[in-house]
Amino acid sequence: MTSLVHSGIQQHATTSPQRVAVTFKNETLTYQALWQQLEQFANAIKSLGCQRGDRIAVYLPKQFETLITLFGSSLADCVFVPVNPVLKAKQVGHILRDCDAKLLLTSAERAKQLSDTLIECPSLEHVVFSNQAKTEFELGAIQIHHWQQLLTNHTGLPLTQQSAIDADVAAILYTSGSTGKPKGVVLSHRNIVAGAESVSSYLNNTPEDKLLAVLPLSFDYGFSQLTTAFLVGAEVVLMDYLLPRDVLKAIAKHQITGLAAVPPLWKQLVNLEWPDEAKDCLRFITNSGGHMPSSIVSHLQSTLPNTDIYLMYGLTEAFRSTYLPPDEIGQRPGSIGKAIPNAEVMVVRPDGSECDAEEPGELVHRGVHVALGYWNDPAKTAERFKPAPSKHRALPLQEIAVWSGDQVKRDKDGYLYFMTRQDEMIKTSGYRVSPGEVEEEIQSSGLVTDLAVFGLPHPLLGQGIVVIAESNGEPDSQALQRYCQKNLPNFMVPHHIEWHDSLPRNPNGKIDRNSLKNALPQDLFEDKNS
Repeated sequence: MTSLVHSGIQQHATTSPQRVAVTFKNETLTYQALWQQLEQFANAIKSLGCQRGDRIAVYLPKQFETLITLFGSSLADCVFVPVNPVLKAKQVGHILRDCDAKLLLTSAERAKQLSDTLIECPSLEHVVFSNQAKTEFELGAIQIHHWQQLLTNHTGLPLTQQSAIDADVAAILYTSGSTGKPKGVVLSHRNIVAGAESVSSYLNNTPEDKLLAVLPLSFDYGFSQLTTAFLVGAEVVLMDYLLPRDVLKAIAKHQITGLAAVPPLWKQLVNLEWPDEAKDCLRFITNSGGHMPSSIVSHLQSTLPNTDIYLMYGLTEAFRSTYLPPDEIGQRPGSIGKAIPNAEVMVVRPDGSECDAEEPGELVHRGVHVALGYWNDPAKTAERFKPAPSKHRALPLQEIAVWSGDQVKRDKDGYLYFMTRQDEMIKTSGYRVSPGEVEEEIQSSGLVTDLAVFGLPHPLLGQGIVVIAESNGEPDSQALQRYCQKNLPNFMVPHHIEWHDSLPRNPNGKIDRNSLKNALPQDLFEDKNS
């Protein structure tokens, strides 16, 4: 039975030991070889004093050592903490101190750049270099180890007794921090395995699949590529791409059957010429991490007529929440679908009562995927993890659900549509305006490549609508304004347009809306009439 994060690898190491589990560049590891290295790593960190529940952090790009540390930490009854490799010293230090990491795997070069930060992490006792240091340096009282030597010393030893159960903490995934310092979402083995089971069931994953892992493994959507593959005995190809064209080359080279990406990457990929080898092998593609404009969906359908497209919505706090089946995309443009298997997604009013069809409300997710809360942050946990709306009032213990903070509506057939974050809703001229609705229409103009819409205080309107956009060519505010006046109600027409060469993004590739909004002057509309 697959009950722990590493159990799938263990199972397939027994039933199909020579099947390829993971490919990195031109090298591969079979399930048997991968399992052996997990055992070596688990024994190694236990020999260093790492105990059940200790946090093991990884600050590396995608490579064999990264993957072995994540799943090997699970095997050792420890908690893995993947740190996005694009983060800088300040953010890395916050994560290591917040989760009290005991051991960190990184490269010698990265450790040297982080040396001052690492010394300031009181719980950090061990740093493992994934490679040999070119020059020796010290990290105070922190012990330095080298990957190859550490694993070699524990080759062939029997694995020490495991004690973890599926309710134990398996991982802490830190959010992007677009609304402040990153928060650590605490996931149990049960959360992660149930998420893999649900997603792989509707994607119809099989051992014949090859999944291209291009997203950060610190991102739940990126890490999910590993867990869904290892659950069914499929192959994962690890990749950190430099250019979008590299992704298409990798699909063709490795004959990838499944690709998961976020809207910024899809927007780049649709403008490229796809080789026939890439078109022919892709069985399915998925999108999450943000709304996919309908124009991009249409372009992908045209480019990949034999590929199933799954549009998904998810929360790190609940792994995945909804998906729209491929055959519904044409009938329900803009929908985020229905709940994934073994989850219930509700649309509720502030008092917890369910909304009627087409009535906006907050999306609430209940079920086995709901995380255990935010690490070391009871106040923020209480804001987001609250009792689920229940018809069983006699139950003495209340079930906890994730109250997403996202405004959605449900149509008469039960399909959901994302509207906006509750705290981003614009109130202008007596109307409540969804930034997403304005963004969707402006995206269709063809005048922008990407954008973000905000509301700022306005002396007459309550809030004025601000558009910050990347231009698809020469910026033309007048043309964009005319398009909006033609295609949007008057109360949705922007009051201010700014053009940027590029919009800031957080480590997961999403537009850093908080950074953009904080840079806007709050008195932008002062003394203006409209």
